[in-house]
Amino acid sequence: MMLFTRRCLQCLTAVRNRRVKLQLNTAVIRCCSTVQGEVRVRFAPSPTGFLHLGGLRTALYNYIFAKKYGGSFVLRLEDTDQSRLVPGAAESIEDMLEWAGVPPDESPRRGGPVGPYLQSQRLDLYSQTARQLIESGHAYYCFCSSQRLDLLKKEALRSGQTPRYDNRCRHLKASQVREKLAQGMPHVIRFQLEEGVEPFQDLIFGWNHHEVAQVEGDPVVIKADGFPTYHLANIVDDHYMRISHVLRGSEWLISTSKHLLMYRALGWRPPTFGHLPLLMNKDGSKLSKRQGDIFIQSFQRDGVLPEALLDITTNCGSGFNTNRIGRRIDELISEFNPSKITTHSALLDLEKLPEFNRIHLQHRIEDEEQCRLLVKDLQEQIQQAYTAEIQDKEVLHDDYIRRVLHLRKGHISSLKELVSPAYSYLWVRPSFSSQQVAALTAEAQHIASLVLKLVAERGEELAVDRLNKDLKTLAKQTKATKYREVMKLMRLALSGLQQGPSVAEMMVSLGPAEISHRFQKLVLLSETS
Repeated sequence: MMLFTRRCLQCLTAVRNRRVKLQLNTAVIRCCSTVQGEVRVRFAPSPTGFLHLGGLRTALYNYIFAKKYGGSFVLRLEDTDQSRLVPGAAESIEDMLEWAGVPPDESPRRGGPVGPYLQSQRLDLYSQTARQLIESGHAYYCFCSSQRLDLLKKEALRSGQTPRYDNRCRHLKASQVREKLAQGMPHVIRFQLEEGVEPFQDLIFGWNHHEVAQVEGDPVVIKADGFPTYHLANIVDDHYMRISHVLRGSEWLISTSKHLLMYRALGWRPPTFGHLPLLMNKDGSKLSKRQGDIFIQSFQRDGVLPEALLDITTNCGSGFNTNRIGRRIDELISEFNPSKITTHSALLDLEKLPEFNRIHLQHRIEDEEQCRLLVKDLQEQIQQAYTAEIQDKEVLHDDYIRRVLHLRKGHISSLKELVSPAYSYLWVRPSFSSQQVAALTAEAQHIASLVLKLVAERGEELAVDRLNKDLKTLAKQTKATKYREVMKLMRLALSGLQQGPSVAEMMVSLGPAEISHRFQKLVLLSETS
């Protein structure tokens, strides 16, 4: 729980004494606090769809909070809306959390001491709690038909009011309820809202208070199919799973007073709440699941690194002592400061994602173990892209691919770039015509001989800086070909392309043997033409 310092308590007491009404849009001085006791947080998505960026961000903040304070991160799947479940979504959500580097400590797959972690397997617990609420007079059976509820909604809309249930069944006599139940009439269970909701202090939005009974009808807590609604299931699970802090999206802020009424009715101590500001598009529009590219599987398929995703989703928001590009999960945890989370929406600019990916790919290349995994990954991609065209299996050797990665680090944003046509010369010998050569110079054979001589002299000791100087010296040994045309010819012989990395880098990547092979081809082409 959050324990406030003496200074903060004095501040809060003064606020209460003055009866200052604090609203969401006013500036609220949030108290400095320390986290003590067992920290348990949860991410509770519904498997009615696959994990997207907004969900990953919520999971990430919960994970960071848990690790910052030595606690546990729980994954609970809220699968009570059986009609909307998407096949494979439950498994995929956990797969994507593990891929992203924020694995749960307890989950449907991993198990744990307070399972099961699927709500559909906890129905008895919800029914038992609903009966407890009925017996204590805090809930009741509602027999209103869907037709009646539709009429209430239409009438409210016609008169310009917000649709709400009129609490009709709250006033049924016990004998009427028994009779209807005995007749087997379809029914739901509703929670009886009360006025007099106590204010609560949100970790992010400060003091909050919503008199839900004045604007809402009594909410359904058990549906006609026997499954609970979110409002009941989430508080039951948070209680029995000993959740200490609920960090969720700010869209749930207005429902929290309703949940606190349920906690009070059950005699349970509520967790501490913190509502995270929404993740929005850079123009301030809502991040929508209908944007197919915001699903984590799409990023994974496109070669985006998980740490780049974590970095960009935290970089555009708040909650850290510093804000810089390139942070990995251990740095996010060490720099995390909940008191710095602001109420402003986080504006996400996905056009910057390639830059984040470039930086994190460079980090991976510079880490020996991570680089080894990149080499294996790239080997598979090369074989898939160029299986029939590879003439020399040397291009699949670990040392060759590692050399390419180190030369290209900081220049590429994903491994997939290296199997694009712009880099095909690294894996497949290029083709070019005598006409292309002739358009550049009449000294192609002489230049090729100079290159072959240079490579023979340098042997295996090729370095970009040294080669850059050597190539300038080499160009001076031609009779009528300028340096620029010499470079164009060499680029053509090495890659078949007009653009790309520097000629010196191409040479270091390919190595002496392959350079010699390609320039011998240029010599032969010049002789035959």
